[in-house]
Amino acid sequence: MTKFDATDARLLLELSRHPRASGVELAERVGVSRNTVQARLARWEAEGALAGFERRVDPRSLGYPLSAFIATRVDQHQLDRVVDALAAIPEVVEVNGMTGLTDLSVRVVARDTDDLYRVTGAVLKIPGVERTNMALVMQELVPPRMVPLLEALAGD
Repeated sequence: MTKFDATDARLLLELSRHPRASGVELAERVGVSRNTVQARLARWEAEGALAGFERRVDPRSLGYPLSAFIATRVDQHQLDRVVDALAAIPEVVEVNGMTGLTDLSVRVVARDTDDLYRVTGAVLKIPGVERTNMALVMQELVPPRMVPLLEALAGD
C-alpha cells in the first residue's frame, strides 16, 4: 500500500481543489516537475491508492431526497453473493463490511417513502440476508472528506 508524504499530500490537495488542472498546472502549484506529477499519479493509480475521480453528485438532484442506512446481518457463507446482489440495486450507493452485530452497513437512496419501502424490500429478498434494521438520514452534517487529512500531512 502506498504511503503518502507531504509532497504527495500537497499534490492531492491541489488536485481536489482544481480537479481539471493539467499536470503542468499541478506541477507549478506544488513546485515540482511535470514528470514528478505524472509519475506519482501513475504510481498511485497502479497501486490502487487513488480511487476514481467521480465527482460527488447530490442524490437529491437526481430525484432521490431520502437516504437511509440499513444495518444488515447476513449468512457469512453467502456474503459474496449478498454483496454482488446489493451492488446490482441502483439505489444502493455504498456498502461497508462491519464488525459487531451488523455485518454490512448499506446506504440507500430513495425517491419517497414508498420507494424506500421497495428498496428495503429488495434488500430483504436477497438470499443470505437474515435481518435488517434501517435508520433514516435526517441531515448530512459532515460529508465524506479527505482534505483535512491531506492538510495535516502536507503541514498546512
